[in-house]
Amino acid sequence: MAREVGTEGKLGGQAQVKGVSGTWRDLTDNVNQLASTLTTQLRAIAGVSTSVTRGDLTQRITVEAQGEVADLKDNINQMIVTLRETTKKNAEQGWLDSNVARIGGLLQGQRDLGEVCRMIMTEVTPLVDAQLGAFFLADTDEGVVRLRLTASYGYVARDHHVVFGPGEGLVGQAALSRRPIRVGSEPTGTLTLRSGMLDARPRDLVVLPVLFEGEVLGVIEFACIDAFSDLHLTFLERLVATIGVALNTIQANRRTEELLAQSQRLAHELQEQSAELQRTNNELEEKAKLLSDQNINIETKNHEIELARMGLEEKARQLSAASAYKTEFLANMSHELRTPLNSLLLLARLLADNPDENLTAKQIEFARTIHSAGSDLLSLIDDILDLSKIEVGRMDVEPTELRFDEIRGYVEQAFAPQAEDKGLRFLVETGTDLPDMLITDAQRLQQILRNLLSNAVKFTDTGEVALRIQTAEPSPDLDMPALQAARTVFAFSVTDTGIGVPDDKLSLIFEAFQQADGTTSRRYGGTGLGLSISRDLARLIGGTITVVSEPGVGSTFTLLVPDVLAPDAVVAPMPAPAPPRTTVPPLLRPTTETVLQPSAASRALDGATVLIIDDDVRNVFALTSALELHGMSVLYADNGGDGVRALAEHPEVDIVLMDAMMPDQDGYETTRVIRRNQHNAGLPVVFLTAKAMPGDRESAIAAGATDYITKPVDLDELIDLMASWVHGTADRTSQEGGAA
Repeated sequence: MAREVGTEGKLGGQAQVKGVSGTWRDLTDNVNQLASTLTTQLRAIAGVSTSVTRGDLTQRITVEAQGEVADLKDNINQMIVTLRETTKKNAEQGWLDSNVARIGGLLQGQRDLGEVCRMIMTEVTPLVDAQLGAFFLADTDEGVVRLRLTASYGYVARDHHVVFGPGEGLVGQAALSRRPIRVGSEPTGTLTLRSGMLDARPRDLVVLPVLFEGEVLGVIEFACIDAFSDLHLTFLERLVATIGVALNTIQANRRTEELLAQSQRLAHELQEQSAELQRTNNELEEKAKLLSDQNINIETKNHEIELARMGLEEKARQLSAASAYKTEFLANMSHELRTPLNSLLLLARLLADNPDENLTAKQIEFARTIHSAGSDLLSLIDDILDLSKIEVGRMDVEPTELRFDEIRGYVEQAFAPQAEDKGLRFLVETGTDLPDMLITDAQRLQQILRNLLSNAVKFTDTGEVALRIQTAEPSPDLDMPALQAARTVFAFSVTDTGIGVPDDKLSLIFEAFQQADGTTSRRYGGTGLGLSISRDLARLIGGTITVVSEPGVGSTFTLLVPDVLAPDAVVAPMPAPAPPRTTVPPLLRPTTETVLQPSAASRALDGATVLIIDDDVRNVFALTSALELHGMSVLYADNGGDGVRALAEHPEVDIVLMDAMMPDQDGYETTRVIRRNQHNAGLPVVFLTAKAMPGDRESAIAAGATDYITKPVDLDELIDLMASWVHGTADRTSQEGGAA
């Protein structure tokens, strides 16, 4: 049996020698013990080898052995370790290749960038055991690269848009450096992973730029409660290259499709033009055949008519260009005139208020006279701008309820003192059948009455000026559809005993810049705009103006308006948004000059910090002088870039006064830059500008302005406006639609 174990290699056998004792017995026992140990060792090796063969690489041979058996055991164990590592690497490589290929396959044929971003977040975030994911897509719509949050996974969005510029935050830094960024730390950050039952903070964060040929197309960010594995990080680094190719392909395809669509559209238009040209050629051939049958005189006349038509078209183009140039000129002149006028009125007001009480009564009267003259100049500027806005159809109407006793009160308050100064009787008479109110545009009606009554007082030296308000019957003879369809027509008749207007001048006085007496030696001054503006304003509110006059006896101008102003009945171009009316007095504001004492609003601004961004030193000086007298601290920047830097250096700023027209970076762009900083989201930014053409207010609000006021400013109104925004009492609903 010993020979079977030792020589033939049979396991499990025992040496059985009967009838021996002493040394032979000991030798037999030793052989049996050796055979048992060897059997155990070889069975352990055989068992582990079988497990490895079946694919279980977790087993190890742990039996004690010596000699060649020990070497065999160690070699097998090392083989198992090597095989396990190789198998793991192969499995990881297989996982890596298969998932990169799978995601790449999902990207194939995609056309929508937003859908691609959402798909990547949905598929990749759980694949790398992350719990939060965000995809920031690059765009250059504003002329600079901006990284905007386009899709996310598990992210609770903030109230504002998440946008980064190059170098801003880790997202912007990854885009700028074009290298991945990894942040691993204890969970002390502010970002929280949230579910219905759990709040947890990520422990590991990785930010990877998505590139194609060196160009940044986006940035992907993932956060994980545990640390990312090397396999997952390698997968993400390979994946962003695939994503970059896919995004570039989608963008290239979209550009190609756009070019193709444009090409097809142009081809279609060319085809239509070709057909039209063919039709035209056919018509011309027919006309040529007809013309050939006519005599030379008819051909000559046709040629002359064609030349005349071409001349008229050229004249029309010239008139259109001249109108556009005039509108642009008026806008520029408005800015150029209002800016110095703003300084003049503010400084004159400060002198008239005499805060240091060091001026004589005569000097104060001089200051008031300067202020009054400046106000007259402002009224002239407003008349010119009103005429321009009416001509281009950009004057709006706002129907409201207006009481007749309010009209009477305003007229008496505004014109009775003027008539009394000239020794005239002033009357306001109302019919007994008048209702309490009418529905019309109060501001436009007020402006018309102000023009008519001002002219009546101006051109009357003796006698009286009267305003009579009564009802009139609608008539088909009236040239306004609103008057023809109205239930009731109201007549506002302004009668005077002045110089009158000759019959041949009646049509002339309603033309812009024209007067009945237009000579240089005329007795009465003025621009000749009042009646022209009044006629057009009357049409805006659905009415008309008639006139009856006799030289040397007097005139009666009658404004006819419907009882209810329906916007669809107004015969006027579709109105565009109008600029603010800070320059037009409210309905019941007195016209006499008054010096106001410090208001509650100005006292509330004591100690406030104001940043003025304006390139006009005169305007800054006047504003600074006025605001500092009210206890405010004033900072100044003469361009948009310096203004943004000053705001960053002085977080104590309570309000910004912004000019619209500045070199390099205007007020609109400066306001957009200010609003991109979330710390300035609630900072009041008030446009204080001399640019007062239609649409300017809406442009300012769209750029992020809080409010808008035109130069020259009424100091009290400016103080009240600033106080309402600084102390949060202003109505923000007027600018929520355009602020960005």
